[in-house]
Amino acid sequence: MKLEELARLYRQMLVIRRAEERLQKLFADGLVPGFLHLSIGQEAVPVGVSQTLTDRDTVSSNHRGHGHTLAKGVDLNGFFAEILGKATGLCKGRGGSMHVADLGKGMLGANGIVGAGLPITTGSALAHRMQGQGHVAVVYFGDGALAEGVLHECLNIAALWNLPILFVCENNGWSEFSPTERQLATSLDKLARAFGIKYTAVDGNVVADVATASARLVKAMRKTPAPAVLECSTTRVRGHFEGDRQDYRDPAEITALSERDPIRQCAAAMVHAGATPEMLDEIANAVEAEIEAAAQAALDAPLPRSEDILADVYTSVKV
Repeated sequence: MKLEELARLYRQMLVIRRAEERLQKLFADGLVPGFLHLSIGQEAVPVGVSQTLTDRDTVSSNHRGHGHTLAKGVDLNGFFAEILGKATGLCKGRGGSMHVADLGKGMLGANGIVGAGLPITTGSALAHRMQGQGHVAVVYFGDGALAEGVLHECLNIAALWNLPILFVCENNGWSEFSPTERQLATSLDKLARAFGIKYTAVDGNVVADVATASARLVKAMRKTPAPAVLECSTTRVRGHFEGDRQDYRDPAEITALSERDPIRQCAAAMVHAGATPEMLDEIANAVEAEIEAAAQAALDAPLPRSEDILADVYTSVKV
């Protein structure tokens, strides 16, 4: 991959990483309502997948969805304001961390219920198939969702109806507080094979590999609608939620995570392709300034008005 392409991927991953690190500090200061589920260490998956998507393609996410949201191109200011519960947020402060959405960018929303994005995206893929304009749907889910019945149902429907949907599994080895092998008696490749769905596995921490694999799969389904499964092996650096002490993990495992850091690996690939330390510093400084400006704008933004609490909940119907 050329240096220019690697630099673009690196910058996008760095935006996600620095955004979540800033949110981590805001949460510690008591400025973020609700929980945070950070995707630090998993940035390569959404950035790689999103390279082949347009605003007309649809995406749905899960409780660990900041990276999916930002990689789809949503406004950074609106993103920060939403998570801080401000009126200028993408959902006017009503969605928060686990329910950020922006239909204008094809982001159907994150979801706090495990596996809930699967049927939403399957429905969107059906709409794309009926419209016949070559658009695709992507759903991100973790290995913790593999034992959910809704996954099996959606794989079945997608295969029966030849829906243009890319099932992206971010397999970080953990289902909340338990190793994945304690949750599932089979494997995703066997599930895909059982339903006759194309399956591809990739190192989810090498962003170039994710981008190449997803581009190949999406290009094929734009031409001939059909589902595909992309399993990305990745790493969850933080706990299940922010504040989780991770007592259940081997300390040696956590220490070794830095070796698989997708941003660190991408930076090394850039240097190999000819990048200078000054180039990396320039990207990092620009991202830092962008993140700080968005965070400050969110801090300065007004809270939603109490009199608007029922807005967009009910509609007037004339009988």
